[in-house]
Amino acid sequence: MATRTQLDFNKRFHRRLKKTPYSDTSRLSKNPQLKGVVLRLAIVTPKKPNSALRHVNFVRLYKNKRKAIVRILGDKFRPIKFNRVLVEGGRANDLPAVRYSSIRGALDCTGFFGWKKRRRSLYGAKREKGYTLHLRRKFRHLGYL
Repeated sequence: MATRTQLDFNKRFHRRLKKTPYSDTSRLSKNPQLKGVVLRLAIVTPKKPNSALRHVNFVRLYKNKRKAIVRILGDKFRPIKFNRVLVEGGRANDLPAVRYSSIRGALDCTGFFGWKKRRRSLYGAKREKGYTLHLRRKFRHLGYL
């Protein structure tokens, strides 16, 4: 155990520095989304228990000129080099070093068409044509619509 003089010495000369809080999405620099340009495309395999092919972009962000590895959500996306993408925070749990994801349906990152019914905002999918009519019929007796 430290003596009283040692503790007194530490108090006077070696003050503890407060640690700055670490941000997972440091490259966004406190912005919700940032625009960027696709530099390179890659297909990555995830960590141990999972097995798949995940699509990943290497993006240079416009605002701070920093590079980030960005995951593309979903299928049916043909990424092209030098496309503009909108990047948000949100890591891929099974991909190391991937802390960002691209927003589908914004800028040059095309959205899903036709068959995506749930979590449509995540994948940039439009609502089906007869969707509201179906809802009206379904909930007519409840008096919602």
